[in-house]
Amino acid sequence: MNRTPVVFIHGAWLHALSWEPWAERFASRGFLAFAPGWPGEPLTVGEMRTWEMRKVSEKLAGIGLDTLTDHYAKIVDSFDIAPVIVGHSVGGLIAQHLIGANIGQAAVAIAPAPVSDIALPAPPAGPWIADQADGTHPLVSLSSEQFHRFFANMVTAEESDRLFDRYAVPTPRRLLADLGCAGSARSPRTVADVGNADRGPLLLISGQEDLLVPDAGTRAAYKQYGDSLAVTELKQFADRAHSLIIDSGWRFVADYVLGWLDERGLRAHLT
Repeated sequence: MNRTPVVFIHGAWLHALSWEPWAERFASRGFLAFAPGWPGEPLTVGEMRTWEMRKVSEKLAGIGLDTLTDHYAKIVDSFDIAPVIVGHSVGGLIAQHLIGANIGQAAVAIAPAPVSDIALPAPPAGPWIADQADGTHPLVSLSSEQFHRFFANMVTAEESDRLFDRYAVPTPRRLLADLGCAGSARSPRTVADVGNADRGPLLLISGQEDLLVPDAGTRAAYKQYGDSLAVTELKQFADRAHSLIIDSGWRFVADYVLGWLDERGLRAHLT
């Protein structure tokens, strides 16, 4: 009996360890769960913060959307059984790009960074709110206050601080530029093939109180898939912010995804 792989892709300002509870939850349901980090990403949050303070890793600091997309395309394509792809934020954008290219058997994009020509949120709610004063440091950090205000705005300050300490890390400035932050030109990799009728099912998920990726942006993405015959569905979670995959309500989102996969016939075990 073969088990279905699930590849989790994290987004900006989070470490791959942010998927730990999800990986355990999916594994308990019989899936093979993998949460590979970005190229050059240290194994722990502490290591990554130390690197940022002491010496920037050139490999990590130089990561753009091309590098990330190719990195995960190779990982997903390496399995004998096509994986389910679950991405959050930038990971959700990558998940859409991959499934649109027929890489993977299904995709879930949670609070995905805007695809194609969907507008970024206006300042001060955009991802550039964490910019350094001189705008030259290759890694961009969120303070604990910024994390609570823009990322985990629907939980208490105490919970937000715990999440920040456990999962928050700097993110490459180059990646933010590729997403079109601060008026820069977007990378061609932000474009997803929304018309592909032969791709696997896609689930888009939004938090209706998300400030970094507003619900309106995810709804706009859903509308772009309207002319495709492939399965595309939208789930909106009320009173949830960008932290919906890591905060105290993460299990509701994870279990919804598990239920959706089951309804679509995407089982943990293949016979």
